[in-house]
Amino acid sequence: MRVATPLVASLALLPSAWGRIKYLGVAIPGIDFGCDIDGSCPPGNRKFPLLEMGGGDGAGQMQHWTENADMNTFRLPVPWQYLVNNQLGAKMDETNFDNYNKLMKACLDTGSYCMIDIHNFARWNDGIVGQGGPDDEEFVDIWVQLAKKYADNDKVMFGIVNEPHDLDIVRWAQTCQKVVTGIRKAGAESQIILLPGTNFASAETFVSSGSAELLAKISNPDGSKDGLVLDLHKYLDINNSGTHVECTTNNVAGFKTIGDWLRKNKRQAIISETGASLDPTCIEKFCTQNEYIAKNTDVFVGFVGWGAGSFGTDYVMNLTPSGEADNYQDNELMTECIIKPFVGEAPKSTATEEKTSTETASKTKSTASTATTTPSTNTANQIFKETPSHSGDESSETSAASEESNSEDDDGSAANPRMGSPAVGATFAIAMSLFFGMRLV
Repeated sequence: MRVATPLVASLALLPSAWGRIKYLGVAIPGIDFGCDIDGSCPPGNRKFPLLEMGGGDGAGQMQHWTENADMNTFRLPVPWQYLVNNQLGAKMDETNFDNYNKLMKACLDTGSYCMIDIHNFARWNDGIVGQGGPDDEEFVDIWVQLAKKYADNDKVMFGIVNEPHDLDIVRWAQTCQKVVTGIRKAGAESQIILLPGTNFASAETFVSSGSAELLAKISNPDGSKDGLVLDLHKYLDINNSGTHVECTTNNVAGFKTIGDWLRKNKRQAIISETGASLDPTCIEKFCTQNEYIAKNTDVFVGFVGWGAGSFGTDYVMNLTPSGEADNYQDNELMTECIIKPFVGEAPKSTATEEKTSTETASKTKSTASTATTTPSTNTANQIFKETPSHSGDESSETSAASEESNSEDDDGSAANPRMGSPAVGATFAIAMSLFFGMRLV
């Protein structure tokens, strides 16, 4: 019975990218309030996202989303200056690190992945790391200190820095290589490390800027690239700043470009920051963007929305739930554009995936600084903008991104459709007709 060739040819049309996203969550900002794109982070606006420290209910928010929205990844921004108490090259300030570790512990207590984000734009007070500002060794040192603190906890992710921009990408890739080597040699041998490109890590220009090609060459000390994931950001307003109410693009074209590159080069990325307002233009375009990402989870393995933590519900990009702890209510942007595409309409986890997830959670080690952490029993069933920081930036990178983004209004609905879509239904019907219509020869 010669059915294999035409049947396989038909089934090959089915999407290989369809699957539930592995890492899903929200950013929990507050410590980073006041940080600007020049890498300065004055303390005056800082608002620690824990109720016990007078800020937002970051702990309650993370608990809410792990229990009610199947989320499992939270991004925890922190200024470099805060960690070392404004002393470049110094050891971490014990009090400040202990405060940050409280937020980390609140995250780990949910059983989630917890992403350290040094929120400094590859800078310290207007000096670019390794390019006239702090030298590479000073930047590597802060990461070595952090890696040693969390080396034994597989749930901690290392986000090298927030949104590098206006720098020499060749030199920046060399800096990132040194950071990766330092983290791995400090004992964090298997955790995810996120590699951010220039132009504010824009997904739209990640390929054209050379970021993708150069960062993809970075390797672990053993020569492997395990755990090294590209770090993408993208907003939907006119200049990709995340400061405007109106959304002007759905970003599908930009994500398609980097998605195609990732697939061709067998690499993966996490979108660690993207967000929108509650304006009707944003509800439409943000949902379209995220539906596209959700259909391409073979290359986009993570999504973190911006932002909650100490942001009030009046913040332009807010994902902060309203109400009180134990009775939080999510806004429309969260329910329709994040939970719906990534959870409600996503494929269910298989029994094998849930078993693997359970085993992974049970093997997670605690570190000396998080010794009392107890992962949530819900882990098996669960799969981040600060005060607008790009405002006023007129760099050529941002302008180029703005010009490219205005042509991105296709909805990408034909790319990697899910099984329930008409395209896949038709493909399946064709395959079945070929199968049952075959003659024995």
